[in-house]
Amino acid sequence: MKYIVLCLLTMMSSIVGQAQIIKAELTATGLTCSMCSRATYKQLTSIPEVENVDTDLNNTAFIIHFKKGSKVNIADLREKVEAAGFSIGELLLTMRLGNQQSANNSSFLQDNIKYTFMDSKNTVLTGDVQLKVLDKGFVVDKEYKKLLKMAKQFPGYAAGNPNTYHVKTM
Repeated sequence: MKYIVLCLLTMMSSIVGQAQIIKAELTATGLTCSMCSRATYKQLTSIPEVENVDTDLNNTAFIIHFKKGSKVNIADLREKVEAAGFSIGELLLTMRLGNQQSANNSSFLQDNIKYTFMDSKNTVLTGDVQLKVLDKGFVVDKEYKKLLKMAKQFPGYAAGNPNTYHVKTM
């Protein structure tokens, strides 16, 4: 009986700890015409994990929907936008979380990528949650410089580890 209860608890804790990126809302900087948007759109749709991309030309934004169960690496988004000749001004991720603590400097793993909360309220996040990526290359330079001033509170922020992203709850 103890073995069954232990197995059930282990399975439940692994389910709760899983995170899935559902979609991303990416605002690109430097887009000046419809051909610029088209080039970025083509680059984003070439990512294998992307199911479809909706565009908002008025806000130079792209809403990227990912295939269910796919392993999304947000560095691929940045690489594709930069390959089109532009940069990311803002990246909002919609993630499905289960009982995730969002205290400052707390972290969770998703597909071997660490997400660390920064400048967030201490709450428990469950369901579809919107997170803003705060690392260099995912925010405009002015905002990044402002965030660097908080580096003492968040020692890993300035390190620029490629497998760690800093996020803020929205």
